[in-house]
Amino acid sequence: MQSAAQPAEAGRHALRGASVLILLQVASRAITFVANQLLLRFLTAPLLGVSTQLEVYYLSVIFFARESLRVAIQRQNSFAQNGCEQEKSTSNSTGAQAVVNLGYLSFALGIPLAVILGSLYLQSLSATTLQSAPNLVVSLYIYGFAAVLELASEPAFVVMQTRLQFGTRATAESFATFIRCLVTLASAAWGAGRGLGVLPFALGQLSYGFGLLVVYSWRANSLAKSEGFSLLPRRIPQVSSNDKPTESKPEIGQSDAPPSPFVLSCFYRPTLQLASSMMAQSVVKHILTQGDMFLVSIFSTPTAQGVYALANNYGGLLARLVFQPIEESSRSYFSRMLSPLTASVTLSSQKESADQLKGRTSDDRHHKAASHLQSLLKFYLLLSLVITTLGPAAAPSILALITGPRWAGSGAGDCLAAYMWYIPFLGVNGVVEAFVASVATEREVHQQSAWMGVFSAVFAIVGGLSERKYLYTAIKAFHGGQLYRS
Repeated sequence: MQSAAQPAEAGRHALRGASVLILLQVASRAITFVANQLLLRFLTAPLLGVSTQLEVYYLSVIFFARESLRVAIQRQNSFAQNGCEQEKSTSNSTGAQAVVNLGYLSFALGIPLAVILGSLYLQSLSATTLQSAPNLVVSLYIYGFAAVLELASEPAFVVMQTRLQFGTRATAESFATFIRCLVTLASAAWGAGRGLGVLPFALGQLSYGFGLLVVYSWRANSLAKSEGFSLLPRRIPQVSSNDKPTESKPEIGQSDAPPSPFVLSCFYRPTLQLASSMMAQSVVKHILTQGDMFLVSIFSTPTAQGVYALANNYGGLLARLVFQPIEESSRSYFSRMLSPLTASVTLSSQKESADQLKGRTSDDRHHKAASHLQSLLKFYLLLSLVITTLGPAAAPSILALITGPRWAGSGAGDCLAAYMWYIPFLGVNGVVEAFVASVATEREVHQQSAWMGVFSAVFAIVGGLSERKYLYTAIKAFHGGQLYRS
């Protein structure tokens, strides 16, 4: 009964989570949209281009520090889900503490990444760029600190995410987005004519990280008190054969004792192994995903970078409003429904019989997941017909109406029209990639990393930026479909 009810419950949580995240994206993007329209009155194309470079630096630090760990943590089964009823209190707190400990790895990785990537970015800057963008170096330092500040909220975020607390995420991101827009607009308006350059963007990003940290810590602290775990890193007691917590250290002379499932008595070993397997793939994935921005930064002028950034921001609006929330909710849903099929080691599997494990991983879960994935892909394909029919023709006129005469002759309209053909690939790739990240075994993750290396070579051969993006996302979606059929 419990096994049969879990897929339905996971589906309801995923649907509710997707709805909340879509509403969050609509609200936050509406605020950001209004703020951007006002900011465009104070910005030139070169400054927008430089701010885009800083954003790529910021996103790179965040992505490399937490992405693989986030995906791996989502696939880590909660102890309470698989334990006995009388053990739920202990397993809840133990599982939550294990997740919190893993969240601190992202924070620890973020500090050296911010320093290393920041140094590389500074070395790549030309004297012309430094002269055309006042306060660029100071802004870079602020962006780096903002990235580390956002990663400081990761332990609280991941424990709320494993509890499917989408409302907390909506509150945190809405509050952080609001104060970012407020700080950015206020500093840009105050600094008009004072030559602040990209400093308002840096201050806005810093306030965003601070807002996330405040809300997540506040909400997670209440959960920690009720479930009996700490938001600070703590050692995990080992569960012995008689189900009584013991210290993780083996007794002296007990060489034949089974290895602890926790590394350094803090970090859940299977999750670490999966995250390390995904790390190399994450590096390649980020380079390919942000490859167009890297190439534009290297080979284009700041003015051309600003034009491309404007088209990219408006073109990706639908992806951020609809596709991204569905992708993240789908990843949580597929992880909860199908992760027992592919997880190499779990604490629960060490204690359950083969019959219980077989019952939990019945074919019913396969069919439900396949049906939901097919429904999502059909929805995306129907939406793509509308986008590709109306988007390319309407994009230049709509952009000219929104941005005003300053950007009318910049070429951003034509760039946005070409971007419309990329959006369908983006949507299909996103949901298929969420499925792959949720169910792929460690061996399949390594295979996918190898294929992504092949895609990198193809990406480098194709000429245009837009064509590269189309081809890359199409190949990734095809590879995800192959894994789905297998």
